[in-house]
Parts: sequence; C-alpha cells; structure tokens
Amino acid sequence: MSNNESELRTRLQQLHIEHHDLDVVIERLFNDPSVDQLMITRLKKKKLHLKDLINKLENQLIPDNIA
Repeated sequence: MSNNESELRTRLQQLHIEHHDLDVVIERLFNDPSVDQLMITRLKKKKLHLKDLINKLENQLIPDNIA
C-alpha cells in the first residue's frame, strides 16, 4: 500500500466518523422542538457534503477496471 493510499484511507475513515457523528447530532436535534430548523438543514447539507467527499475518495481508491 502506497503512502498516498494510506493517507486516503485515513482521511476516509475520519470522514466516515464525522459523517456518523453528524447523523447522531441531527437525530438528537430533530427530536428537540426548540431547535431552529435552519440549523438542522445546514447540518444535513454538511452531512451530504461529507458523503460526497467520502464517495470521491472511495472512487480514488477503487482501481479502474476496463471491461
């Protein structure tokens, strides 16, 4: 495994953790009626952005298979 691949895998793991943590926070806030819905929307957008980054990194780690 190359150094670059190792760095990508480490970053990918960090993003997965952050994505999961955001999911937990959003769930808690969603169940609290006093929380501003705009804040929840922003957190959901951040979570979606993280998911996009995760997909991008995963695609970089998967070798191209030409059929």
